[in-house]
Amino acid sequence: MLKKILFQLHWFFGISAGLILAIMGVTGAIYSYEEPITKILNPDSFVVQAQPGTMLSPAQLYAAYQRQYPDQAINAVTVAASKTEAASVNVAAPGSRRGKTYNVNPYTAERLPEASSEAFFHFIEDLHRRLTMGEFGKQLTGISTIILIYFIFSGLYLRWPKKSSAREWLVVKKNLKGRSFLWNLHAVVGTWVLVFYLLLALTGLTWSYNWYRTAAYNVMGVEPPQPSSQQQSRQQGGQPGGPREPGAGEQRKPNGERPMRAQQDGVPASGRGSQDSNARGKSKVNPDQALNQGWQVFSQTVKSYSTATFRLPEKGSTLEVSFVDTVPQHERARNTLKYNLTQRKIEELSFYKDKALNEKIMSSILPVHRGSFFGPVWQFLTMLAALSMPLFFITGWMLYLKRRNQKKLTLAAQQLSPLAGSDQSPWLVIYASQTGFAEQVAWRTAQSLQQANIPAQVISMDQLGIDQLKTATTALFVVSTYGQGEPPDHARAFAKKYLQQPVDLSQLSYAVLALGDKEYQATYCAFGKQLDQWLEDGSANRLFECIEVNYGSNTDLNRWHDALSLVTHTRLDSMVITKVFDEWQLQSRELLNSGSLGEPAFEIRLVAQHDALWNAGDIAEIQPGNSDDIITAFLAKHELHAESQVQLHDKQMPLFKALRYLNLSSNVTASIPQKFGVQEWLEQLQPLPWREYSIASVPQDGYLSLVVRQNKTGNGPDLSLNLGLGSGWLTAHAAVGQNILLRIRSNESFHAPDDNRPVILIGNGTGIAGLMGILKYRALHGFNRNWLIFGERQRERDYFFAQQLEQWHINQHLHILDLVFSRDQPERRYVQHCLLAQKEQVQQWVEQGASIYVCGSIDGMAPAVDEALIQILGEATLEQLTLAGRYRRDVY
Repeated sequence: MLKKILFQLHWFFGISAGLILAIMGVTGAIYSYEEPITKILNPDSFVVQAQPGTMLSPAQLYAAYQRQYPDQAINAVTVAASKTEAASVNVAAPGSRRGKTYNVNPYTAERLPEASSEAFFHFIEDLHRRLTMGEFGKQLTGISTIILIYFIFSGLYLRWPKKSSAREWLVVKKNLKGRSFLWNLHAVVGTWVLVFYLLLALTGLTWSYNWYRTAAYNVMGVEPPQPSSQQQSRQQGGQPGGPREPGAGEQRKPNGERPMRAQQDGVPASGRGSQDSNARGKSKVNPDQALNQGWQVFSQTVKSYSTATFRLPEKGSTLEVSFVDTVPQHERARNTLKYNLTQRKIEELSFYKDKALNEKIMSSILPVHRGSFFGPVWQFLTMLAALSMPLFFITGWMLYLKRRNQKKLTLAAQQLSPLAGSDQSPWLVIYASQTGFAEQVAWRTAQSLQQANIPAQVISMDQLGIDQLKTATTALFVVSTYGQGEPPDHARAFAKKYLQQPVDLSQLSYAVLALGDKEYQATYCAFGKQLDQWLEDGSANRLFECIEVNYGSNTDLNRWHDALSLVTHTRLDSMVITKVFDEWQLQSRELLNSGSLGEPAFEIRLVAQHDALWNAGDIAEIQPGNSDDIITAFLAKHELHAESQVQLHDKQMPLFKALRYLNLSSNVTASIPQKFGVQEWLEQLQPLPWREYSIASVPQDGYLSLVVRQNKTGNGPDLSLNLGLGSGWLTAHAAVGQNILLRIRSNESFHAPDDNRPVILIGNGTGIAGLMGILKYRALHGFNRNWLIFGERQRERDYFFAQQLEQWHINQHLHILDLVFSRDQPERRYVQHCLLAQKEQVQQWVEQGASIYVCGSIDGMAPAVDEALIQILGEATLEQLTLAGRYRRDVY
């Protein structure tokens, strides 16, 4: 349940905050290289021609600039050691808290051209931090950053249970297709960038929330820097504090130095830019004298540097010099010299390299954020990680849409109701479904009718009243046959109550779609045929003959679609139920009953190549494949070449590969029309029919477990040609490590109860799979009122999952464990005999609210258990339990 909640939140946040994070990622990647890009695009703004003689000192720059622009109050002067690098002057600017910085010629103090990309990068910065929406945008980016942290840890957790190698975690599988490829790309690239995104998020939040920034300083054990008196007054006056970058008016120095920034990153700027033009006049310090003294002391004290910024005292008598090493660790690795002009002594000389690591980090939040703190390679990788942010938004949306599309056939159509404003009576679409497929077809039928402006209402047969049927004008029945020609469990009451005698339905027009499996020829579509005859006996008007569907055949469903199109005089949307299979890796195959008198039974474990969730009781639909031997024999029979190139699903591939999942035993394969050629013939072949298996595991196991018994279809010498389609593929033909095509279908009629009511679980043989899924689900939730009755041939050979079941019995997860092995005593005893022997206890558990689950063979076991329960509880009680969802079966 936790994983399901995390997954739901993960995709919900992804489709809501994903766009904001994508914008932040791209703009952040661009902004992280603002300085080198600006220098490349504007060389005349940062580079000068070297000239004979010495460059102007800070005092000379100050005086020369002041002569040219006497009405500007100078706050700071920056000089560079390189003879070809520009100097800069920061001046007060009305409306700007940091003033404006001009790059100047270090020999003449003449202004250099302003960088043309200044406005662009200011926009990028604003978009990155505030989405250009001011304080509201800042809150959106802050919340999205918190969501990014959730993505990191929830994504890691959602992947972590999978037992995979490093290659599975870190290598994108290019040969995957569709949803599997999207998920693999999303998950693997997400693993690559996980550390980068965590650093980006944890540092980025310092610009969003003051409380977070304060907490970060406390966690790192660093004293938060105190703002100046002017900063305090501004913050008290309502102006937001916190770390800020220069406004659009401030020009950048080539080395990234921004004169008006405080020494420590993450601290508000000094704010001299907010002073008016006579602000400097309030200081008693003589600028020429202060800069001369400071330059003399700095030159004597510091032997090598790249740039140095001299900030004139705002008040008092301390001149601060911020300088950068010749080869700095990063662009914000600044050293500080504080010189007292009155006392003529150095108050402080601190070097960035001497700071403790925690102090370095907290004084360099921006370099840590953009990655330059760890060097140019890490910065480049951080930029690539940021640029990849849209990938997760796009793939996440595509996965969401594909997942939604898969559910659309059964879930989206459930929103349908009779068309508003229509005076036409709605068509009833009535379904009877055991495992969910008939329900899916019913909803898809209703959706097609609705889109053709024909109002439709979908009803389960157990919710259908006879009076409702007597007043309806048109009804479509989509029903499956279960067991020995019986209706699905939820339709048994309706069939028993009404189908024994005709009911006058002369006002009703109807059609029946009967679902079945021709492998059970004697009972093929039996309930559908019985229902069709009952409707005819009731004088209902048949719209067209009953249409039979063999194991979900799309060809048969197309006949249903065409027939409805004729009677509605409308070309309805296609109702073909497309099975979208995902790729799962066959992780292991273990024989469970070595030496058994019965056929070999295997536990098959598969690992998803994508995010996979299911409920206990759900069904795994497998797309079987032909074995290599079958394909080879087929090619030899028809004298075809295995390596001949053909096109299938818009892809070129060898013929041998193309035949893997196609039905080679159909009439189409009887001969290959030479006049059409192999390609045209190939396109006529249908896929092999899928096979269904109960799931024996829960998602928390990290794998999907099936219990599959080999089914022999013949006695020929070649075993590979004599195994059942699904069982042969899973237990013999597919190699361990190979990808298997599988999809999970919800089977609500066998879902486990979500409370601690008593549960009686009855099954035999491979039916243990569905019961194991329920027991594992209840173990995860601490639901321990469980009674298992399991039957097989011999305890020594056929006791499936013995160790797990015995452990559950010892720790009382299984209150009662009854095992019935038919061949271990002279008389044959089966699970129904165990039930009858404990009649009173069964009655007691049912009276206490127990639900009964039956999983296993429909030949013998299921009807025998049904009869035993009727003897124990009475037919009326068992029928009530069925209607209440307390008697559920998954039998085959």
